[in-house]
Amino acid sequence: MKKIMIVAVLCAGIAYVVSLASETESDWVMLFNGKDLSGWVQINGTAKYTVENGVIVGTTAEGSPNSFLCTQKEYGDFILEFEVLLDDRLNSGVQIRSQSLKDYQNYRVHGYQVEIASNGNAGFIYDEARRGWLSTDADRADDAKQKAFKKGEWNHYRVECRGDSIKTWVNGILIADLRDSMTPKGFIGLQVHSFRGDPPAWVKWRKIRIQEL
Repeated sequence: MKKIMIVAVLCAGIAYVVSLASETESDWVMLFNGKDLSGWVQINGTAKYTVENGVIVGTTAEGSPNSFLCTQKEYGDFILEFEVLLDDRLNSGVQIRSQSLKDYQNYRVHGYQVEIASNGNAGFIYDEARRGWLSTDADRADDAKQKAFKKGEWNHYRVECRGDSIKTWVNGILIADLRDSMTPKGFIGLQVHSFRGDPPAWVKWRKIRIQEL
């Protein structure tokens, strides 16, 4: 059993306390090898996913619905961390515990999504192609949470799924803390949202790692 430690964090001048499981580097597995897309498969849409200088780059395609680059493996309880850089014209997300099933809208990707956006919604939980926002309006109106995501910068995300508990942090700030048991296990997917405009919009991910619990 892992030890629990209480960590005080100072971020953007705001002090807060987070309870984290004691971790070592050996607990983590890299989901992206920095070279190619081994272990991932694209589901839905025609957005383009490439690897450039150790970064996954998702680029929009005119007329495409939402696209998802998904892990071939499914995960239940885990800690996920990654960094993301976003074109301000686009919103995106990372699917967790998600599914693509023939008997659900002909393989449409659906499930929990951790929002990636510069409009104040970053880190909140949206139920893609299913129930919509799970994070409440009151939570999404919180000023400190709305300011956690930094435009034009690499942003660090942390996601913890333990049983029916789903928690997210953006740049060290706790954003979502909810309980929902609809889907206990599924793949992780990198979303490129549908987009109209020229030039195409983009989103980039790096340092994607997971620790199964």
